[in-house]
Amino acid sequence: MKKQIQAKFDHFNINVTNLERSIAFYREALGLVPDGEINGPEGAFKIVYLSNPLSDFKLELTWLRDHPQAYDLGECEFHICLRVPGNYDETRAMHKEMGCVCYENNEMGLYFISDPDGYWIEVLPLDKQD
Repeated sequence: MKKQIQAKFDHFNINVTNLERSIAFYREALGLVPDGEINGPEGAFKIVYLSNPLSDFKLELTWLRDHPQAYDLGECEFHICLRVPGNYDETRAMHKEMGCVCYENNEMGLYFISDPDGYWIEVLPLDKQD
């Protein structure tokens, strides 16, 4: 029998066109803050890891100097999901005020927000685990 490998999620990477704008968005919308960075040689790229105290998981934002145009996200059939503590309806109202809610499914009790580069983030309440 083959040995079964156990792996722990560490981070998920997305490429962004404006690093500071993305950092500000993730801080305001989801409470994620910078938690480490890597600077490429001669400013060719910069990687910033975002996290918060609720999880060990990190979101890696990568900015490439020579890729200033929007990224082709295909049909946007991939997404990350974050669970938010506290009053879920208040959080949704804040996201609506920010203008970043891009899809809602009230029947399923979920919604998505879109970041400045068009990546979708599913938002669920922390206290209602499936």
